[in-house]
Amino acid sequence: MTVRVATLGFPRIGTRRELKTALEQYWAGNSSADDLLSTAASLRASAWQRQKDLGAEIIPSNDFSLYDHVLDTSAMVGAVPAIYGNVQDKVDLGTYFAMARGFQTTSEECGCGHAHGAPQDVPAAEMTKWFDTNYHYLVPQFTADQTFRLASTKAVEEYHEAKALGIETRPVLLGPVSFLLLGKCDGPAFDRLDLLPALLPVYERVLNALRAEGADWVQIDEPCLVLDLPGNAGAAFKTAYNTLTTTVPDLKLMLATYFGALGDNQGIALSLPVHGLHVDLVRAPEQLASILEKARPDLLLSLGVVDGRNIWKADLNALLDHLEPLARQRDLILAPSCSLLHTPIDLERETDLDADVKSWLAFAVQKIEELHTLGRALNEGRGAVQATLAENAAALRARRSSAKINDPTVQARSADRNPALAQRRSPFPARRPLQQSKLRLPLYPTTTIGSFPQTPEVRKARADHARGELSSEAYEAFLREETARTIRWQEEIDLEVLVHGEFERNDMVQYFGEQLSGFAFTKHAWVQSYGSRYVRPPIIFGDVSRPKAMTVEWWEYAQSITSRPMKGMLTGPVTILNWSFVRDDQPRSETCRQIAFAIRDEVCDLEKAGCGIIQIDEAALREGLPLRRADWQSYLDWAVESFRISASGVQDATQIHTHMCYSEFNDIIAAIGAMDADVISIETARSRMELLDAFAAYRYPAEIGPGVYDIHSPRVPSVEEMVELLRAASKAISPDALWVNPDCGLKTRKWPETKAALINMVAAAHYMRP
Repeated sequence: MTVRVATLGFPRIGTRRELKTALEQYWAGNSSADDLLSTAASLRASAWQRQKDLGAEIIPSNDFSLYDHVLDTSAMVGAVPAIYGNVQDKVDLGTYFAMARGFQTTSEECGCGHAHGAPQDVPAAEMTKWFDTNYHYLVPQFTADQTFRLASTKAVEEYHEAKALGIETRPVLLGPVSFLLLGKCDGPAFDRLDLLPALLPVYERVLNALRAEGADWVQIDEPCLVLDLPGNAGAAFKTAYNTLTTTVPDLKLMLATYFGALGDNQGIALSLPVHGLHVDLVRAPEQLASILEKARPDLLLSLGVVDGRNIWKADLNALLDHLEPLARQRDLILAPSCSLLHTPIDLERETDLDADVKSWLAFAVQKIEELHTLGRALNEGRGAVQATLAENAAALRARRSSAKINDPTVQARSADRNPALAQRRSPFPARRPLQQSKLRLPLYPTTTIGSFPQTPEVRKARADHARGELSSEAYEAFLREETARTIRWQEEIDLEVLVHGEFERNDMVQYFGEQLSGFAFTKHAWVQSYGSRYVRPPIIFGDVSRPKAMTVEWWEYAQSITSRPMKGMLTGPVTILNWSFVRDDQPRSETCRQIAFAIRDEVCDLEKAGCGIIQIDEAALREGLPLRRADWQSYLDWAVESFRISASGVQDATQIHTHMCYSEFNDIIAAIGAMDADVISIETARSRMELLDAFAAYRYPAEIGPGVYDIHSPRVPSVEEMVELLRAASKAISPDALWVNPDCGLKTRKWPETKAALINMVAAAHYMRP
């Protein structure tokens, strides 16, 4: 039998973040569309060739995107909401980026710096998390009378592009059923799957065009097959794939699932007339036996055996023990569990990483090498790769026995199960009057989420300091001046609760991780979060503790130059966990609990210093939720407890805030209430306050700051627009429980748009006051 190696997707961003540079130059009007598209073509060519050189035999195309692959699918099928114009032919770059980022102009130029006709002002499309990852996708919007048509031939063009370079690829499409399920209704609710008959002809045209270009296989991703599905989804999948395999009979379809087990959807997946099936055996190794038992003999199985979402080396010898008997029985494809989009590109660039930690890791390039090693061992015997297997085994043994991992003191503290550790001294109704008396804030108090624009000057100073070109004294003086200037400006526009701007922080997780034990950091291990926004997740390799205070000194400085309340700003334990690459040798819940105690120490030190408002951001609480509802409660129990441990060491008069953004929260509203924060600020601008209906129905017991403008877009909303949102909010939530704030931090924005938007925001709050 034959074993082949495949990848399901490769990072798009470029080894040196070339895509980020090209996008931001284009949006700023400093380069042309041709410049952007030329860079994109170069990145694709490099990625295809690199995967081939690493030993991948099945290489994807159409996994590249200028912004987001779900947005690409909306463009492909012409699902462009009317506010972005009447697209007659193809979705052009102006329309594409308007959906991604919104734009606003009073001239003939839009926010990307290029002419697109009449002046316009449109918001960005709604954005949310891609399953339980930190990747964000643009949510498709559908109307009940939605029409679809082929409006982008990107998939065909990129297949042709690779073929012209001598590389045969397997094009990737987001499947039609998952595309509909991942979207939302624009207007009154209806069953989105009713749109399937209108959608399928576009997929047929794309598949026929790919077949005409010479494609033998197409990978169709249906990740929703690992979710709890509505009752009619099975029929929708059968309709879709009966249609597509009938109308394009000469093309083979690889149905790809990932992020979990098929579970009760296994029967659906195995009943479809597709030619191959990819399953995730990292998240759900237990599903293999059942699939082997029930799969058709001619169904080509693609096994996701290397973790596409974490950065630890695979145990190659253990995998071979499982795979060798199977490889003697049937042809196989070995692949990562999912697209490698979620991992950094190349470990070899990390020349400064601790040597021991580095020896335990594998990034995208190394994961393909692991798959190539497995493939050779299965096709040629272990002797062909004996040295590589021995090196892998030695690295895993060294990690298990390393003294860098275990701290008995941390483990003992985390083992303390005293329930009082997760309880405030009094319930919220008793705390609230004490906090109101202390703070004396007006109705609709105004604040921001924490960060202010990190300008090129701030980034340059940080880089110069890191290189030793700027002394620590000069760097701190620079940061203090940036902080003071930002505080003075907040006072000038009459914000009530201030923040210091976080100019000393490189990232809301990395900044804390660098001051905690058990973390390692990279210099080049960037991963896409959305568009041109990339992050370098910390690596949690060992037990976590806080050697010393992390933020108190900066808070004390900021509070010393204003009489207004200054928030202490922290990242919560669940978010630090979910936005890191987490050790896989103990339960995630245990690691989270360790982080919670470290943050608790910081909260208590801030209070001792005089801080009366402490914000503990839990932006990633929702994204860690298991994909199956049956598994939710276990996660929510330990996640909420971890937050409460971090927040519960303070007096009743100290106000605890938390912040969440860009996720669907309606279905976990009770858990959010159980966190027992005094104030929650939450994204609601892109979704037009629809989230507040859930807060109102649940009767959320504390105060809420619904975001009144979208910070992920460069547009400046008007006072009237924000007043409209606040009026909508005040119908769902009592006005005396409402705060006024943006929907997220302002780090990625520029100062002119930030100032204009916040001035409007303050004006809107003043307008709402009696």
